[in-house]
Amino acid sequence: KVGWYNAVLQPAFHLPYPEDTLAFVVLSTPAMFDKALKPFVNKQQLKIIRDPVDQCVSHHLSRVKEKFPDQRVDVMFDYEMLPSRKPKFLAQTAAHVAGAAYYYQRKDVKLDPWGKKKIYGVCIHPKYGGWFAIRGLLLFPDIQVPFLEQPAPVDCVSTEEKRIELLEQFNFHWQDGRYRDIIEVKERYSEEQKAYFATPPAERLRLLGL
Repeated sequence: KVGWYNAVLQPAFHLPYPEDTLAFVVLSTPAMFDKALKPFVNKQQLKIIRDPVDQCVSHHLSRVKEKFPDQRVDVMFDYEMLPSRKPKFLAQTAAHVAGAAYYYQRKDVKLDPWGKKKIYGVCIHPKYGGWFAIRGLLLFPDIQVPFLEQPAPVDCVSTEEKRIELLEQFNFHWQDGRYRDIIEVKERYSEEQKAYFATPPAERLRLLGL
């Protein structure tokens, strides 16, 4: 429910919907690369190429929207900004309150070792660890769900030591991706997918043969 999200944020970040409004957080799993992105690129659905992943997600979410012709469906993407340069929604917070992935932050560590350093939080999924992405939000403004019960996200990095290790790796060594394997995962990105995301955006089109 939108209210779960608004309840944990300052008013400046609130979504402008009644609190019982139904929303879905959209994640992409490791299989997205082979099952969605490559077929999308191969079909040459990219008339104007900007970011293939963003365009692929946009294509699939617009198809979801078409499945509900009688409903208003508002879509927000993780990369969209407001004119104020604030993101349209805070993806990691949305994933946490929806019970999709646990958003580990500095406040989850009791004995904080970082002093004045800025420490960013990161979401970990109980099945995919850090090998997933939050892509968007689907909102159904005409559907109110007052009786929906909030599911808690799975706290899969439960020890203080592991949480410190996770935040250290994410903030200071994120390029090597070790933070993604902070727990035992069921599935991770293929070598091809790792190479794609490790390549600077301007050079990714070459990898896809575009």
